[in-house]
Amino acid sequence: MSEVHKPRLMTNPKDNGVLVHVLGGEFTMGSPGTESDRIDNETQHGVSITKPFYLGVTEVTQEQYQKVMGTNPSQFKGPQNPVEKVSWADAVEFCGKLSAMPAEKTSGHVYRLPTEAEWEYACRSGTTTAYGFGDDASRLGDYGWFDGNSDSKTHPVGEKKPNAWGLYDMHGNVWEWCQDWYGDYPSGSATDPTGATSGSFRVGRGGSWNNFARSCRSAYRNRSAPGDRYDGLGFRVLRSSIK
Repeated sequence: MSEVHKPRLMTNPKDNGVLVHVLGGEFTMGSPGTESDRIDNETQHGVSITKPFYLGVTEVTQEQYQKVMGTNPSQFKGPQNPVEKVSWADAVEFCGKLSAMPAEKTSGHVYRLPTEAEWEYACRSGTTTAYGFGDDASRLGDYGWFDGNSDSKTHPVGEKKPNAWGLYDMHGNVWEWCQDWYGDYPSGSATDPTGATSGSFRVGRGGSWNNFARSCRSAYRNRSAPGDRYDGLGFRVLRSSIK
């Protein structure tokens, strides 16, 4: 796995395994009451991210998934398309197997899914707007694949514009599994939150190729049963431990 440091942008985002170094910081999670299309579960609250992390520049591709897992469950086949039809457990297993690979293990690298807070922090990339690029939904087609431009399928990762921190496809293409159980946000500020302690659903973020723009907003929260597998659901990895 190679890496770049925020805010440098990748010249070739399709290089497998590229990560962006995201520094810790504070941000406001959720959406304001004035945001168009907001949902009641997006209550704003302050969040502190105290630990820097490395996040995949793109969603995990089918080529990457095949290399680690030896299989490709995706509906829309293409080596550089995001892997989809993966359950939460599949995504967690991928992270475990990647961490156990000799080169990664020797380097002390540990991979996992991002928490919901880490995901939104990275998606916002310093913004407070509905999307990582601003409030104008008509610009979404420049940054992601969604119902309005996808032709009802996924597309190779990294073809749209990145956000300010060099991350691609944070809006659209496929939903991205997060580590957390789905639950209500805390009533006050939080430090390195990890979501509900239990539940029936896991969090998904970012929207997908078959969603309207409103579901691709930075604050939008989706929930799926951990065993769900469908053609709009994938993930990206976070590397949390650095030797």
